Amino acid sequence: MNKTLMIKDSVLVALSVAGSFMARALGGWDTALQTLVILMAIDYITGILIAAVWQKSSKSKTGALESRAGFKGLVRKGLILLVVLIGVQLDAILGLQAFCRTAIVLFFCGNEGLSIVENLGIMGLPLPDFVKTKFEQLKAKGNPDEHSPEE
Repeated sequence: MNKTLMIKDSVLVALSVAGSFMARALGGWDTALQTLVILMAIDYITGILIAAVWQKSSKSKTGALESRAGFKGLVRKGLILLVVLIGVQLDAILGLQAFCRTAIVLFFCGNEGLSIVENLGIMGLPLPDFVKTKFEQLKAKGNPDEHSPEE
């Protein structure tokens, strides 16, 4: 029993260290990153629900749940975090105060939010127009062509 507890504690410590390292590498576990991760999780879950329950997924030929499509979705979410990491490194090289990272996170929050709105629409859930508008604004705010670093 004692050995099992030691193994459990070791695994939890390893996961904590890995999570801390990832959060630090992604620029810190702030509200922006938390929001992005939450939106990514909601988008993934609603995508699975569309495939499993409604069988209207555009990611598979039949519209039903498919493990390959689910894996591709997880890879895409991982690539989003990779782009955030690139933004952190660009900020470090250019001496910017999280400008690139923030723009990237805002862009992907808007993108994930719009995807959630689309998924909920497929499920038949009516949403107020301002919700979609706010996600579109968030996505546009993350476009560095529209804003300068001084803003």
